[in-house]
Amino acid sequence: MSELIYELGKALWMAFAMFWEILWPLILGFGLSGVVQAVVSKAEISKLLPDDAPKSLAIATALGAASSSCSYAAVALARSLFRKGADFTATTAFELASTNLVAELSIILIVLMGWHFALAEFAGGLAMVAIMAMLFRIFLSRKLVQEARAQADKGIKGVMEGHAEMDMSVENGRPVWQRLFSGEGITAISHYFVMDWLAVWKDIAGGLLLAGALAAWVPQDFWKTFFLTSHPVTATLWGPIVGPLVAIFSFVCSVGNIPLAAVLWNGGISFGGVIAFIYADLVILPILDIYRKYYGWKVAAFILADFYVAMAGAALIIEFVFRVLGLIPNQRNAQIVETSITFNYTTALDIIFLVIALFLVVRFFKTDGVRMLAHM
Repeated sequence: MSELIYELGKALWMAFAMFWEILWPLILGFGLSGVVQAVVSKAEISKLLPDDAPKSLAIATALGAASSSCSYAAVALARSLFRKGADFTATTAFELASTNLVAELSIILIVLMGWHFALAEFAGGLAMVAIMAMLFRIFLSRKLVQEARAQADKGIKGVMEGHAEMDMSVENGRPVWQRLFSGEGITAISHYFVMDWLAVWKDIAGGLLLAGALAAWVPQDFWKTFFLTSHPVTATLWGPIVGPLVAIFSFVCSVGNIPLAAVLWNGGISFGGVIAFIYADLVILPILDIYRKYYGWKVAAFILADFYVAMAGAALIIEFVFRVLGLIPNQRNAQIVETSITFNYTTALDIIFLVIALFLVVRFFKTDGVRMLAHM
């Protein structure tokens, strides 16, 4: 019994240590996301995505990168844009970018795993959008899009529709900085900050607990065998193939999958495998079920197949390019846990950003945020 308690305590400690390590990047990332959303109106986005031309896809990718990183909200917002007349391929590009090209994801990757992974994740994300769009153009029939639109117009609920429709952007004709530092600008940032946290806290907690358990209980030899580390060439190809499969059955999405990605990297998965795993937050089982509700079985299966090929393909491209450029880290020493919580730069930054978070939360409660939350 005591041994069981010890092992549980070890896993929980690792989960908390990982949370402490990524706390300030999370607050910073969601703060930046709130700032961007405060000046970018969702109401006009659908008008900018009329087709799947390169210009529309570039706009969709840029707007997605400036939007929420919550996978469920991204999927719900993509359907909302599609129902308002936006092109299906363009809304899908928006969806991919809004979970894989956002600031908080890059910041946490840098803190836990290093800048190489952040650069690879961003560059590969652009490649993934391009591959997805190419596959959609080749294989997505007009009949399938019509079926998707007919199903989408039924308005069947999935998850986070209220959060996806939330639009408090400040549009008063003043310069961006004046809008941000105005009373309504700060209020909008606080509301987006709190709502984004509420949207993803379960995924963050689940990812940390799962990563802590795997780090504490699963021996390194298992990962080395599973990821074929004794066969380097095969492992390079195997990683991007198996990475999305691990993600599908882990049920972890958004930024919550980064701690688990660090565990897998330390365990022996290939560089491209890590990137493919991170991309696969949009094909976990709960989200696949939402695709089924939103667009029907056929379109859900098409999205899964297309996303899988795009994720694995982009990850393989990044693996080979970064290997040629010598940008793949030689050491597998991702920062997963601290042996103890001490007053170092991480603790100092955590305290500073907790004060900022407290200010935004207080602002949320003082500006009728609770009533909006209840409505959504």
